[in-house]
Amino acid sequence: MELFVDTICVSCNSTNNYKITFPTFTIEIFLVKKIVLLSDTHGYIDKKIRDYIAKADEVWHAGDIGKTSILDELASIKPLRAVYGNIDSHKIRQHAPEVLSFNCEGIDVLMTHIAGYPGRYNARVKNLIITEKPDLFICGHTHILKVMRDKKYGHLHMNPGAVGISGFHKIRTLLRFEVDSGEIKKIEAVELGLRGALSNAVNGTN
Repeated sequence: MELFVDTICVSCNSTNNYKITFPTFTIEIFLVKKIVLLSDTHGYIDKKIRDYIAKADEVWHAGDIGKTSILDELASIKPLRAVYGNIDSHKIRQHAPEVLSFNCEGIDVLMTHIAGYPGRYNARVKNLIITEKPDLFICGHTHILKVMRDKKYGHLHMNPGAVGISGFHKIRTLLRFEVDSGEIKKIEAVELGLRGALSNAVNGTN
């Protein structure tokens, strides 16, 4: 959408960012966006997860989704960005890529499931980071929540841990934060309770 006022053009793009174009320069205005970041659902979602997502603007999933129905349910609540993980079936991989690179309110984001962590990235991810130069790098897989600065490559590293009930983690976790004018703010680690003794390991057919 574009609106012209005399010699000033105000436009809004698909991400709801605004550009104000004057005769000699352009100002881009980024809106605050609330993000829920989760990973390793392994086919499981509950009311606690839904409630946190409902309060956000977008939900991001860092892989090991488990069932295509999880993608459908998350996307029905808020806009979804997701990558597939090592347990995910061919059907899931038709809807979620291995690597996702995008810009959110001035932040360049790179997301993939298996990566490692700063100082111990695998070779594939090192090459991706060098090529993409993200401000924020996201992965899952380890079921260990981690937020840290990568001093070598200069990005913020996030792993939200595991939100599902399948795996070796004791506490189910997710991350939420805000992206505001090219800055990541109000990072919060959320504990959703004990994983429990239940297991819903997915056999890859869903």
